[in-house]
Amino acid sequence: MPHPESRIPNPGPIAFIGGGNMARSLVGALLRGGVEPGAIRVAEPEAGLRDALARDFGIATQARNADAIADAGTIVLAVKPQVMRAVCAEIRDAIGASRPLIVSIAAGVRIDQLEDWLDAGLAIVRCMPNTPALIGAGATGLIANARASADERARAEAMLAAAGRTAWIEREDLMDAVTALSGSGPAYFFLLVEALEDAAVAEGLPRETARMLASQTCLGAGRMLVESGEAPAKLRERVTSPGGTTAAALDAFDRGGLRALVASAVAAATARGKALSSRNS
Repeated sequence: MPHPESRIPNPGPIAFIGGGNMARSLVGALLRGGVEPGAIRVAEPEAGLRDALARDFGIATQARNADAIADAGTIVLAVKPQVMRAVCAEIRDAIGASRPLIVSIAAGVRIDQLEDWLDAGLAIVRCMPNTPALIGAGATGLIANARASADERARAEAMLAAAGRTAWIEREDLMDAVTALSGSGPAYFFLLVEALEDAAVAEGLPRETARMLASQTCLGAGRMLVESGEAPAKLRERVTSPGGTTAAALDAFDRGGLRALVASAVAAATARGKALSSRNS
């Protein structure tokens, strides 16, 4: 969970390029972390999104990227990977001598690509947040290039920590695994809850009741896992009595090859991330 008592270092305006859901979640996290609305700008071509951001957060929004990044101390690249190269080409000259910290949250776009496209020798931190950042419960992997100072790394980490938990990754090639695990992971979880709900309905429970019980059970189990600090295997063992109902269900999971299926899914997502990175070259 975020740490609201920790204020986010803010040596200059923070400019977002892109005003979609993830940018919106990070803007909210920055404001909760103590950054003043006047220190945040968002460049977004869609008028409806600009209006919503300005209305909901009281921040400045711009249609042009160059207007948003003027004198920014930090620029957050929050656009789709397929348009990142064009965006970098557009803002490269506008960055000028300001030497901002670049924070990228685009999946599959490597640091060396950003360095090449921006051609400015800038400090860059690549991040992979996930959608629970929208409610301050995100999980983010980060890695920085050699030009990023300790202060710049701390600034990037504080920004993302305001939206959840963070972990620094030792090698950039591991970011594809981070993407496959936590970036895509919420969808795996929602699929599990969906399957539990459907299974309970098939056993006779009303759908509304099945959804509430499945959702709350998963929420409670997740909180137990995070707050206890214990290994998931240990917690699983505690609720599994020999010959009981839980054991019967876990045996069915084993017979169905759940672990192998999850491993295959994460491997497929990792491979897809590598392919997207190569395509963006």
